[in-house]
Amino acid sequence: MDGGASYNPRTVEEVFRDLMGRRAAMIKALTTDVEEFYKQCDPEKENLCLYGYPSEQWEVNLPTEEVPPELPEPALGINFARDGMQGKDWLSLVAVHSDAWLLAVAFYFGARLGFDKADRKHLFNMINDLPTIFEVVKGVAKKQKKEKSAVSNHSSNKSKSNSKRGSESQPKYSKAVAAKDEVEDGIEEEDDEEHGETLCGACGESYAADEFWICCDICEKWFHGKCVKITPARAEHIKQYKCPSCSNKRARP
Repeated sequence: MDGGASYNPRTVEEVFRDLMGRRAAMIKALTTDVEEFYKQCDPEKENLCLYGYPSEQWEVNLPTEEVPPELPEPALGINFARDGMQGKDWLSLVAVHSDAWLLAVAFYFGARLGFDKADRKHLFNMINDLPTIFEVVKGVAKKQKKEKSAVSNHSSNKSKSNSKRGSESQPKYSKAVAAKDEVEDGIEEEDDEEHGETLCGACGESYAADEFWICCDICEKWFHGKCVKITPARAEHIKQYKCPSCSNKRARP
């Protein structure tokens, strides 16, 4: 495991970039890669931890043997609770501990580098502007309130209406945001207003007009197509889209 030893940030911005990489990795483990993450957290194994690295790669592994460790360690034994809880609750628990670990690592770097009060405040404010991993996993990321509900309802109604019309434009994936087609139809500004406050259920980033998005028909969360490996062409052939998390829950009743 080389999650922190191989990378040594020096400034507030570098510490924040380090956190962003680790955060992206852990969000990936708990959303788009959730099936693989679930398999690796075998309760029969010893105490396991979820590590996120600045390279945006995640790993489930035993804790470091170094005492004291070079970096704060993530929550120990996440695998033991896997089969004793509902899958959704277990993922939320891991997400909460992951948020705590990210803060611990960031402010460990801050203490080691001698950040002053202004630096610490600047670092915290940048972190606080991001949705937490817990918020992303639960689908309650900040800014996703009435705007997201309105977008989801509008998209759902639009999808049902289009499916009845048969061969009209976007017959099977009106729930997907195909920005380029919308620009050609002259409704780019309207789309930006509807989706501007919506955050991706996988990476937690916000909507951009030049990106393809798709909405899960089960949990009604929106995702970047690239985050869930869905292309516009593939979306055209999907009658009912289920995100990786909802597909995984159905596979394990």
